[in-house]
Amino acid sequence: MSTVKPPLLDNATRDLARFASALRYENLPREVVDRIKLSVLDSIGCCLFGATLPWTRKVADLAMAEGARPAASLMGMGRKTSPALAALVNGTGGHAFELDDIHKESIVHIGSLATPVALAFAEERGGATGRDVIAAMAAGYEVGARVGNAATMSLFFRGFHPQGTSGVFAAAATAAHMIELDAGEFRHALGIAGSQAGGLMAAQEGAMVKRFHSGRAAQSGVYSALLAKSGFTGIPDVLEAAYGGYLTCYSDQPNGARLTAGLGSTWETLNVGYKPHAAVTSIHTALDGLAQIMRENDVTADDIARVEAGLSPMTHVHCAWEYQAQGVTAAQMNLYYGLAVIALDGMAFTEQYREDRLRDPRILDFIRRITARVDPEIEAMGAPFRHAARMKVTTRSGNSYEKLILDRRGSPENPLKPEEIEYKFRHVVSPCLAKPDIDKMVKLVGRLDELTDTSELIAICAAPGIGN
Repeated sequence: MSTVKPPLLDNATRDLARFASALRYENLPREVVDRIKLSVLDSIGCCLFGATLPWTRKVADLAMAEGARPAASLMGMGRKTSPALAALVNGTGGHAFELDDIHKESIVHIGSLATPVALAFAEERGGATGRDVIAAMAAGYEVGARVGNAATMSLFFRGFHPQGTSGVFAAAATAAHMIELDAGEFRHALGIAGSQAGGLMAAQEGAMVKRFHSGRAAQSGVYSALLAKSGFTGIPDVLEAAYGGYLTCYSDQPNGARLTAGLGSTWETLNVGYKPHAAVTSIHTALDGLAQIMRENDVTADDIARVEAGLSPMTHVHCAWEYQAQGVTAAQMNLYYGLAVIALDGMAFTEQYREDRLRDPRILDFIRRITARVDPEIEAMGAPFRHAARMKVTTRSGNSYEKLILDRRGSPENPLKPEEIEYKFRHVVSPCLAKPDIDKMVKLVGRLDELTDTSELIAICAAPGIGN
């Protein structure tokens, strides 16, 4: 008797491909268009800042050594290579400093995949319209988020990085839409992408390679679409296949119905949120909870005797491990470091994660005052509240303050305002762009759906940063 399980959901890969290949700007609700525009601004900021960092530069040097046809720009570097290698570098840059947008349920940072891919193809063909870019990115957001939703948090708990695994489908869908694949070709692009999914979460504890997962997913998405266009075939039921399919391999508890639930009426793009802190999303509520307690009660770091964090099981596993100054990536993923810099500096942004801060004696001293545990009440709320945090601060004088935050600032449930995302963009790119170019970029992205040619926008992205 066969032990192979039946398919999770018949024809899910086919149905996603049909939907995404047929998606047009005119099909998109206004709020989806507006969300994509915010993501473009946020993602370009992440890519430009990421281009200044050593891990992105190493990947760029590798890409340039390939000597590929110069068709697409490396953001902020004044250099060009092939669309696939540009996606590799810019995708790495977009995820290079834990600043990129996130879809909470799927745990995928889709902006740092879809934006580099869409802009690479737009540049290669001499400047696509803004509406072409928006529609392709919407295809990437919808497909990538749905794949991640169906994989469930089981994929993460098994040790896979959603950015490199589910994220490859977001990149492939964006690329497939930009080169106008038909439904059959689009299906093969997804089928090729699934065999390239990869990324291990142990990378969070000190390695540069976590950022590379995003770049590789973006590059693999480009290759998948280009191969499919040439007639190269992929696994036609890659998502739902009972043996060797994506969901059965990567998840112990897949939910295949999430692949197509509400397709065309429920827009997963609207469930994307943005980051006010340069740290892993899972700890943002804890950071804000501590900051609010200190601000509301006029408490300083020196006043604090003890900080207690109550977390979801996922956040506790993900972020509450012993801090050992293993590098910037580890600091950004670590609850204790993040809480310490909030207490001492009042923020956890780019300056707090410089190499010269990672062993700061004041930070290391404050970390010793922090404890973390799984909060039973938060655990009982389930996956929708995996970012929730209950914070308790006890002062040296014996006063105690507590705050429970269920929805992180920047999430769809507690969103940042557009002007706050613009403020973040301006702050992030200030070391990279001159102020006139920053102003022009904000205006161009704000009018993205009106642009008949994205070449001017791409040219600003492509120019060498002012610090180069």
